[in-house]
Amino acid sequence: MKVLVTGGAGFIGANFVRRTIATRPDTDVTVLDALTYAGNAASLPSDERVTLVKGDIADADTVDELVRTTDVVVHFAAESHNDNSLHDPWPFVQTNVIGTYTILEACRRHGVRLHHISTDEVYGDLELDDPAKFTPATPYNPSSPYSSTKASSDLLVRAWVRSFGLEATISNCSNNYGPFQHVEKFIPRQITNIIDGVRPKLYGAGLNVRDWIHVDDHNDAVWSIIDGGRIGETYLIGADGEVDNKTVVETILAEMGFEPDAYDHVSDRPGHDLRYAIDASRTRDELGWEPTYIDFASGLRATIAWYRDNEPWWRAQKHATELKYEQLGR
Repeated sequence: MKVLVTGGAGFIGANFVRRTIATRPDTDVTVLDALTYAGNAASLPSDERVTLVKGDIADADTVDELVRTTDVVVHFAAESHNDNSLHDPWPFVQTNVIGTYTILEACRRHGVRLHHISTDEVYGDLELDDPAKFTPATPYNPSSPYSSTKASSDLLVRAWVRSFGLEATISNCSNNYGPFQHVEKFIPRQITNIIDGVRPKLYGAGLNVRDWIHVDDHNDAVWSIIDGGRIGETYLIGADGEVDNKTVVETILAEMGFEPDAYDHVSDRPGHDLRYAIDASRTRDELGWEPTYIDFASGLRATIAWYRDNEPWWRAQKHATELKYEQLGR
């Protein structure tokens, strides 16, 4: 099988490539990535079955040439950081909307199977005391430029399935954590701050809840959908890992040998969603997928160890990231 992975040098995409090479010996992978600040060629495995192409998913000629010779496209490429979307929304429109359109048209032209990676943030948020969880039938209610452009990309995929018969599936996943995640993101930022002797920073009261899943569990579910998912369906991926941000920071501090209250509060982010929670029963029941990392604390411990052991990978990102946060007052 020949697989094209867009955004394959980013956090989840690179882990998908690594997981694919490790578990599927009959698969060759081509990665299309613009290698912007969040893409890192060093995240990819050194393997003859992996080919990296530097390019923009909104470049129709490049996309068409790559899709023409592939069996499956797995579309990870996206601008995904909420803070950045509030500062400058345009790259999110360009990549998440126009880039997805470009991928869809190439897949339609060449009759290639597509799996589109999305986020639970398209559904908006839930109240902290609401027992409900997101399902594939939950109405979209995005609250940021990031989540609204991802919602737009999902709707484009659904339209191409219905209008043109495109063979495509969608997955909406909860918050991922694990190795190779950019240090601008919540968990690696706290870990690397502590390594650098800097107190972690927590938005507001830190009561916002996220449904955490290890990136390997996410990517195993993606392959389950590609192998057995029904065309045109949306599958939610989550590991029943609801934890509030305050608890995450306190757990990281404790795991790294510090007092759990050794952090600072900063002003909350505009439009900060309260709670995400995923009902992944369709993915589990139809496809037989189950997460491996069911203990968040142990997965977090492994992630901390990875950042401690791989400082050369993240060190170059750290200064620019913290300078940007300083300018934003966060």
